[in-house]
Amino acid sequence: MAETLPMESDERPRRGRPGKREAITRAARRVFGREGYVRASIDAIAAEAGVSTRTIYNHFDSKEQLFTSVLVESATQVAETFVAMVERLDADADVADYLTGMAEALAAQSTEHPEHFTHFTMARQISAEADHFPPETLDGWRSAGPLRVEGEVARRLGELTDRGRLAVRDPEQAALHLIALTAAQLTARSRRRGVGESFVVVWSFSSRL
Repeated sequence: MAETLPMESDERPRRGRPGKREAITRAARRVFGREGYVRASIDAIAAEAGVSTRTIYNHFDSKEQLFTSVLVESATQVAETFVAMVERLDADADVADYLTGMAEALAAQSTEHPEHFTHFTMARQISAEADHFPPETLDGWRSAGPLRVEGEVARRLGELTDRGRLAVRDPEQAALHLIALTAAQLTARSRRRGVGESFVVVWSFSSRL
């Protein structure tokens, strides 16, 4: 059940300052990533952010709303970083180099951007706790992150096919294959190095829960 603050009147709480909201969302990202959705509490998030629980409820109506907001915002950040990296690739380069570049951009989200680590930990929690989230939360996450990344990869593969540089019958399916191969390689590499699975969960980013 979502945690909410009892209201003393029918009026909605006054919205808080942007700086406070940012502190809350950063703290929530850490706490949700560390504890998962079910175990995380508003009290723990407030302590992490250095604010009162009342301040949190000035910005968010419930733990569920806070989790959804943090999850969608972080998924958007990861997807935008990926798109920016792919846009820097040379589409006229050797096709193998271009595809390798896309795979490296996928991998980089979990290996080269520490600020994304908590997002992937949160995403990993979704599989274990999916029954606790409403469809809107899962749909918002998929649209902001996994589906956007899959769509970008599919679009790039389709463009290569249209230019006669690649023969792909189904760009969307090919995009899923490229993502899966990248994830498998990351997982195998991390296991050889003794790194935990949560570190390479880049494609728990899979939208196919």
